[in-house]
Amino acid sequence: MKIFLLILLVLSSTSTFAALNKWVDANGKVHYSDQPPPANVKAETLRTAPPANEPAKTGSAPAAPKTLAEREAELKKAQQAKKEAAEKAAQEQAKADDKKANCAAAQQNLKILQSGTRLMDIDAKGERYYLSDEQRQQRTATAQQDVDKWCQ
Repeated sequence: MKIFLLILLVLSSTSTFAALNKWVDANGKVHYSDQPPPANVKAETLRTAPPANEPAKTGSAPAAPKTLAEREAELKKAQQAKKEAAEKAAQEQAKADDKKANCAAAQQNLKILQSGTRLMDIDAKGERYYLSDEQRQQRTATAQQDVDKWCQ
């Protein structure tokens, strides 16, 4: 029984790649065949056969097995690509963190300058002095530019 089934499968698989023709005979009967129709009958080709020099494709042809060196090279290449992607993601995350920290610092600086409290600074000699209204306005404008730059 198993042998019969195996032979049936082998025979049916070879005929599935043959051309399929359809034609109507003189009596009006429709014929389907892998054989060419008679010469005096108009036939319609439903499926063409693959070229004789090209093997029939049954889905995907199995690829030739790769050598150990080829598999190792592919593995190393994949690991390198993964490492580069991780490094790039880490750099982008670090940039995003820096931008967020700079934004928070710029907002805090602007908030202090806009609070109206007296602000003090240290000059080149190391002495303290209070900011004038003009100095406060200049620093507020600079702080606003920093907020616009970092908090987008």
